Formats: sequence, structure tokens, C-alpha cells
Amino acid sequence: MAPLPETTAEATLAAADDSGDSEALGDAWDYRGRPAVRGSSGGWSSAAMILGVELNERLTTLGIAVNLVTYLTATMHLGNAASANAVTNFLGTSFLLCLLGGFVADTYLGRYLTIAISTAVQAAGMTILTVSTAAPGLRPAACKDPTGDGRVPGCAPPTGTQLGVLYLGLYLTALGTGGLKSSVSGFGSDQFDESHAGERRRMARFFGWFFFFISLGSLLAVTVLVYVQDNVGRRWGYGACVVAILAGLGVFLAGTPRYRFKKLAGSPLTQIAAVTAAAWRKRALPLPSDPSSLYDVDDAAAAGEDVGGKRKLPHSKQCRFLDQAAIVEVELEPSSPSSGKKKRKKWAVCTVTEVEEVKQVVRMLPTWATTIVFWTVYAQMTTFSVSQAQALDRRLGPSFVIPAGSLTVFFVGSILLTVPIYDRLIAPLARRLTGNPQGLSPLQRIFVGLFLSILAMAVAGLTERHRLSASTAGIQLSVFLIVPQFLLVGAGEAFTYIGQLDFFLRECPRDMKTMSTGLFLTTLSLGFFLSSGLVSVVHAVTTSGGRRPWLANDIDKGRLDYFYWLLAAISTANLGIFVAAAKGYVYKEKRLANAGFIELHVEEVAVHA
Repeated sequence: MAPLPETTAEATLAAADDSGDSEALGDAWDYRGRPAVRGSSGGWSSAAMILGVELNERLTTLGIAVNLVTYLTATMHLGNAASANAVTNFLGTSFLLCLLGGFVADTYLGRYLTIAISTAVQAAGMTILTVSTAAPGLRPAACKDPTGDGRVPGCAPPTGTQLGVLYLGLYLTALGTGGLKSSVSGFGSDQFDESHAGERRRMARFFGWFFFFISLGSLLAVTVLVYVQDNVGRRWGYGACVVAILAGLGVFLAGTPRYRFKKLAGSPLTQIAAVTAAAWRKRALPLPSDPSSLYDVDDAAAAGEDVGGKRKLPHSKQCRFLDQAAIVEVELEPSSPSSGKKKRKKWAVCTVTEVEEVKQVVRMLPTWATTIVFWTVYAQMTTFSVSQAQALDRRLGPSFVIPAGSLTVFFVGSILLTVPIYDRLIAPLARRLTGNPQGLSPLQRIFVGLFLSILAMAVAGLTERHRLSASTAGIQLSVFLIVPQFLLVGAGEAFTYIGQLDFFLRECPRDMKTMSTGLFLTTLSLGFFLSSGLVSVVHAVTTSGGRRPWLANDIDKGRLDYFYWLLAAISTANLGIFVAAAKGYVYKEKRLANAGFIELHVEEVAVHA
């Protein structure tokens, strides 16, 4: 893949900045372990080879998710509730495994090997899925006598082997996706030197192109790939993904001689565990009245310990229990007579700065928790909204039928429209009204996204009620009836996603930036799992006692509108909790300024799928 073009002005600036092309970088190495040379490593020629991997990941994951319900109900003969849970469990596992992928990359393998191995695992999973959809013995026999009453006795259920092979393919793909998403953007940014003005400008543009490739993969998934699955054959759609993944892996590996590699930084999860364990072990010790007597970065540096470039953070009064971790029980002993360095086991004593970094993560948890419900709403766009589309008139002209899964193109389009509308219209207006140079703060953006999700579920409930009334009268309405709920959730994602990302990147401690992505992605994961749990509970409760189920296999015999209104009520209560938490939150920049600390740092910009 050729490097992406730069504007004339940027090229001129880059030429001025690149006078030191033969300079060896101090914090990056080539694949042979030698210091990387600026002119012959990294930059766009390397980053472009990494972008293709992310495009294929998005194409594959979304291409499976948006159209899996139709395969599970029509071919595998699962019910609507079971099919919806299979999709949300797949997506939830994919995002949850990002934490594992990030831990492995930061602690053991590094980002390059994590990407290469994860891509191979994803290709293996898609190969199994392709075989599962192609081999007749791995699918139940076609229905012989559908009755339309939701039980369909003429349809044979899938065997354990058939489901086992299908789920093996799905969860191998999820494992590969988790490894990729945790490392692709980070490894791409590693190809640029933040201390070099020209490369720092190019890195900012890299994240813009990263988002573009994510969006391109999403559009291809919900249009071309879904059409191939429905009209040519699912095995051909999945097989095309396998070819694309392997081609992307080949291009990625071909760039090995030009990549820049950074040393393993270690996982911040280890620091959180160490602070928590040390505080718990010393919970009975009295806290000193003077916080300056606690162990801190300057004490460690004075003792000759390598503090890893950490900047001292001010002590705060919140979460005082964690301060126990910084109590020094005994005098630290020299590690050796000649070195002059002290022995310090992080699992026994931590610095105040390390404790404060963990405290900051704790402060972010209320916001983290209250954004989970949004992704539960989001999950309905790939499950029950697709089931709605199947029951509506999808004809466009005399011969073309819109695939049910392709309705999500309105969802993706809404995201792409909302971002420039915010930048061009909403942000300038908000700057004039609030005086905030950002326009809306991260928490305000999240608020807008959560509000739009409530509106989306209320509209979806009203729309489904109208569709049921028309269906009872024998009228089939147009599929475009459900477009508004896709548009509202898409706009909500644009606000929530960017607000969350900005919040976690800005507020996470400087040395925990990699974990901020993991925190963000776990909200998606838990939102999908919450959707699965909610569907299971609602289905069990509403089918007991012979009552009319809300989530029936035949959507015309259920009350999906009640389920949407339930989600609207839950989202409304969640928004109230979010507002209460957001009112008491003080941004890190303001808190440090009030404490007299000025944190100098390079602005970091990142976008993750």
C-alpha cells in the first residue's frame, strides 16, 4: 500500500523538518534490534501498511454482526431471542478480549507480534465459519412444514456439533479481533516520533485516516458484504473476508523491515493490582497525619531507584484507603553495596504518585459505568432492528430487494454526517455560548449521546407499535419506516463514542494511556453482555404462565415495542445517574491547576473502533 498523500504545505514543512533523516532514534528500534534511523523507518510508508489490517478487521467483525441474526434464525433455526444473544455475546467477547490483547502486547509479545498472531487467529476463525456455512452436514436440514406460529415444528434444530463448529469459528474470530483492536492504532502511532515536529503533525493525520479506514470497512460490511451473503451465498461473503485478511497480513508482514519497534512498557493493570494489594495488606496500619511522610517519587529517585520518568502528582483526600499502599513499614535496604539503589517491591510499597494514578482511574468509574447502557441500546441495531427489517417491505424497484442487514448503512451514514455537523455547526455555537474552546466538554458530549439513545428507543417503540397494527390489518409497510431509529442511534454513537474517547484519553494518567482504550472498549463489551442478559430475563418472564411473549420467534406475534420502551425507561434512569456523577466530577487539568501543579505534555489525539 502506497503512502497516503500530504498537502503541499505539509510536504514543505515536512521537508524542512526532515533534515535529520540519518538520525538514529533513541526510543525506537528496527526489526534487528538496532536503533531505528529516521529516514529509513517509520512514517507513512509504514503506517499505511498497518491501516489495511484495521480495515479488514472492521469489515469482518461488522460483516458478521449485522447479518448473523438472519442466518441463525433462517438457516440454523434458532429463535429470535437466542439469535440476538448469540450476536451480542460475539460482539461483547470481541471487545472484552481487547483487555487481554492489550495486556499481552504491553507485557509479553509487543504490538507487532500481537497484531500478526491475532490476524492469523482471525483468519482461522473466518475459515471455520466459511466451512460451517458451506458444508451441508454442518447446517440443519431445511424446514419442511413451517406453520408460522413461532414453533415451526417442521424445522430440525441444530445439533451440538453444528453449533459447536459455528461458535468455534465465531469465538476464534473474536479472539483475533480483540488482539488486533488493542494494538493496531498504538503500533501505527509508534511509526511517528512525537518529539519531532514534522512527524507529530503526520501522526495527527494518521489518526484521521485511521477513522476513515474504520468507516470504510463499516460501509463495505453493511453494503457489499451483506449483499454478497444474502444474494450470492454466505460462504462466498465469509470466504472473501478470509482472502482479505490474509492479503492484509501479507502486506503487514512485508513492512517489517521498515517498522519502528518500542520497548515493552508493562501493563498498567499490574500497577492497579499492586496498589490495591499493598493497600489491603496494610489496611490495619494508621495513616500518617502528614501526607508528605508517605513514600513518593522524589523519595524513590533520591534513593537511586529508576522511577521510569514519572512526574510527581499531588496527594488528594479522596479514596484514602488506597493511601495505605504508600506507607513504608521498614527502612528500605540497598539492593547492592555498589549500586546504591534501594530494594522496593511494588507489591509491598507504592509511591504516592502511583496511588494517585489509581485514584484517578477510580474517579472515572462512575462515568465508565453509566455509558454501558448506551451500548445495550446500540446492540439492538444489529439484532431486533434487523428482525424488524425482515418483516417490512424491502423492495426497491421491480427487482432489487434491500438485504435486512444493510439497513445499518443509515446507522453508519448518520455517524459520518454527525461528526462534520458537530465540527462545523454545533461546536462553534457551543464555544460562543459556553466559552469552552472545545465546544462541548467530553461529559457534555456523552450526555447528548445518552439522550439521543433514549429518544431512539422511544421512537423505535412507537414505530414497532405502528408496524404491528398494520401487520394485523394485512398491510406490509416500507422498511424505511425504521430508518429514524438507526439515524438517532448513529448520531448518539458519534457523540458518545468521541466523548468517551476524549474523556478517557484526557483524564487517564499519562502512564496509563494504553489502558484508557481498554476501559473505553469494555463499556461496549459490557453493554452487549447486558443486552444478552436483559433479553434472556425478559424472554423468560414474558413467556411464563402461557402469556404472549415480548420477543417471540415470529415478530408479529410478540411485543417488541414493549421491549424498546423498557430500554427507554432504563436509559432514562441511567441518564439521571450520569448527570449526578458528572456534576461532581472535576477534570484533571483543573484539579492539578488548583493544587499548583502544571503538567507539561504533548497533546495526544487518537481514534479507536
